[in-house]
Amino acid sequence: MEYRTLGKTGLKVSVTGFGCWEMGGGYGDVAQKQTTAAVNRAIDVGINCFDTAPAYGRGESERILGEALGARRKDVVLVTKCGVGYPGRLKSRDSRPESIAASLERSLKNLNTDYVDVLLIHWPDVTTPFEETMGALDDLVKQGKTRFVGESNFTLDMIKECMQTRRLDVVQGGLHMFDRRLASEIFPYCLEQEIGVMVYGPLAFGLLAGAFTEETEFGSNDWRSNPNMLPELFLRMFERDNFRRNVGVVEELKGIAARAGKKMPHLALRWVLSNPGVHVALVGSRDAEEVEDNLGVLDWTLSDMDRAEIDAVFVKRGVNTAPDLWVDTD
Repeated sequence: MEYRTLGKTGLKVSVTGFGCWEMGGGYGDVAQKQTTAAVNRAIDVGINCFDTAPAYGRGESERILGEALGARRKDVVLVTKCGVGYPGRLKSRDSRPESIAASLERSLKNLNTDYVDVLLIHWPDVTTPFEETMGALDDLVKQGKTRFVGESNFTLDMIKECMQTRRLDVVQGGLHMFDRRLASEIFPYCLEQEIGVMVYGPLAFGLLAGAFTEETEFGSNDWRSNPNMLPELFLRMFERDNFRRNVGVVEELKGIAARAGKKMPHLALRWVLSNPGVHVALVGSRDAEEVEDNLGVLDWTLSDMDRAEIDAVFVKRGVNTAPDLWVDTD
């Protein structure tokens, strides 16, 4: 396994982390027995960063993860979030100090632990001053309930505003070949400030795994087919015309991966990890076999020629890699 130091935290994290969104539902049917085996296999092979959130299945992801980790909790870097899932609030976001504190207490119970290593604000709550939010996070650090704090899905201006009150230890956001905005907008700032960077969605929510065809259909319990489960967020990639075009992009990319002796997910993950601003890429695994397969990302690099060839595929297919509607932070 490869490890990187997460900004100035001193935490050594595996370059591939375990993303736990799928455990909470929303990606079709996922069996708890298989995901528990996947968690334990991940630890066996050296994966030590696990990312969850109370918003993933209303705490179900946290509960399953806590049960799966058991006594191995001490061997991992445990990340959870707060600040979403409040009906009646603007976009269900609430980062008031009292809400953050109560959310973390529930998460600690779900995860069966006394502390988390990193606590992130899941989405920005623009109705609460960031000064209040950052002060609340700092209090939780002082209480020993989280070691480090940060945010997920904030704009660069929001990050800078937060930093005026309290340093952000970790920043999390989406990055993959189809959406490269963070690499140009936020990562340079994080490098300069030595902020740890966690990336979700490196496989473009399944597109870059290489298993979809133009005829692929998603079930009714899968957000990729149901805008009511995740309004507008990331959905443009899976709108039918875009989806067919994107599948064609992936088919071409497979040839680049094959020439390197790798599978499509390995190419996509290494592309993300080759960015100097990235410390860990979060990947969901439904079973132990998927954990094993993702290890193919290790011990190789992309050449400048590889990267240029990848870029050429997107240009030829007319894909905008800096979309303006996939992520909503208002």
